[in-house]
Amino acid sequence: MRRGIVAFSAFTLFGLGLTGCALNRFEQREPWRNQAEEVCLAQKLVRPSEDIQPVKEIDGPGVCGMVHPFRVTRLAGGTVALKQRMTLACPIIPEVEAWLAGTVQPAAEVYFGQPVVEINSGSYSCRGRNNQVGAKLSEHSFGNAVDVMSFRFADGYVVTVKGGWRGTEAEQGFLREVFLGACNHFTTVLAPGSNVYHYDHLHLDLARHDPRGLRRICKPLIKYESRLPPPGTPLSPIRKKPAWQPAPDPAPIDVEEDDPYGVSPTSARDTGTRVARSPSPRPAPVQAYAPPPVSRPALAAEPRALPEPLPLGSPTWSSGPIY
Repeated sequence: MRRGIVAFSAFTLFGLGLTGCALNRFEQREPWRNQAEEVCLAQKLVRPSEDIQPVKEIDGPGVCGMVHPFRVTRLAGGTVALKQRMTLACPIIPEVEAWLAGTVQPAAEVYFGQPVVEINSGSYSCRGRNNQVGAKLSEHSFGNAVDVMSFRFADGYVVTVKGGWRGTEAEQGFLREVFLGACNHFTTVLAPGSNVYHYDHLHLDLARHDPRGLRRICKPLIKYESRLPPPGTPLSPIRKKPAWQPAPDPAPIDVEEDDPYGVSPTSARDTGTRVARSPSPRPAPVQAYAPPPVSRPALAAEPRALPEPLPLGSPTWSSGPIY
């Protein structure tokens, strides 16, 4: 009996050791993370409701977690459901809400004539980037990132990032609009073509890529003529024009690489555009890769709008590729 107990204890300790090795034991939680949460709460950027509920602090394993997490089941005042509930830190919630209101829904009306009513997305998970042992922790480990795999419209039509990025012209146009619009709200936006890990989802986060939190990453660089009203015009949901100038190309920096299906296996059921029929009414076909006019600078150096001020500073961008 004693020998069996000793063997079981040794096996348990060995398993716990493997779990600990899965995280980077030398990584520390940066002070700005707690500060950003406190500022978000103090400014009441997130108002608790039936759909957005504060939950108790998540402390660990390791440095993972949030001081003031929220459990989110619906967004946009309850009009956009989540296929999977999300656990997020306070700062990223208002940015997701602003992205939905200012880009996703206007683009949905332009390309499909109806609103988005559900998104399939992933959120908090304590793990290294790309689920690699010993890798730098993903922003998902701090509730500071969202992965979006698909959008469902009011008539049931579904556009997945995996199937729609090179799908119909309307699907391509819609996904490029929401991708470029996300670059106005998040410090990291990665879409298909940015690297091998993001062929099937949009990764959005509020990571700090420099000490002041001013640098932003928006990949891949694409040329696309937006059909949404330009920022600052009466019809634009985003009223403010960009006030910043493009920054010089920075040195290569670390970029989030993750796999949403590694910890959310239920998401893997979305393997392409599930609905083959065209939505009704279908707007006139658009050129998904329309080249810009000669006088128009590259879109990566000319984002459409300045987001609402982030808690810790205003953004600058790189005008060239970031590897």
